[in-house]
Amino acid sequence: MFSHLKEDIQVIYENDPAANNILEVILCYPGLHAILLYRVSHCLNRWHVPLIPRLISYIARIITGIEIHPCAKIGNRLFIDHGEGIVIGETAVIGDDVLMYQQVTLGGTGKDKGKRHPTIGNNVILGAGAKVLGNITIGNHVRIGAGSVVIEDVPEHSTVVGIPGRIVQRAIVDEDGNLMHNKIPDPIKTEIEQIWEKINEINSKS
Repeated sequence: MFSHLKEDIQVIYENDPAANNILEVILCYPGLHAILLYRVSHCLNRWHVPLIPRLISYIARIITGIEIHPCAKIGNRLFIDHGEGIVIGETAVIGDDVLMYQQVTLGGTGKDKGKRHPTIGNNVILGAGAKVLGNITIGNHVRIGAGSVVIEDVPEHSTVVGIPGRIVQRAIVDEDGNLMHNKIPDPIKTEIEQIWEKINEINSKS
């Protein structure tokens, strides 16, 4: 657990330009505090300790505004940036090197038992307010735009935007692989433009 904690601290310090030093990261980042408390509760849950893991999760939500179920499975170097309002459900699985902004939900779609929350691959970015719902799989290197609602599987190296989430085939990322929210195209506008192109093509032939 301590090796995880060291990596969790380091990934914030290296990737957040607002982080001035390690001590600031340790003391002032609720995302880090939520992950630390999750790792403790998850460990206790694996040891079949009753009630206490859920109690730790509840306390973490009060302190940080971030709710992570002790049964969720989270990989290495999860970076929760800002973090307020994040919900990670019981059967959610998160890979390595995932970046998650505020108001993200990894939720279920009903009262079914068993696997009912998303599986998130490695090197995934979840934009602010994104909702990923149900037992679906988000592939590696996927970028989900702010405010998107994703209810279907997403293949690797895709960018998803909109409600419901639509796959944008071209990657809208900078040279470091960061999602550029201000340059994500509107998929509905793109489809309308394609329809107009077809109409103009038909008119030109008539």
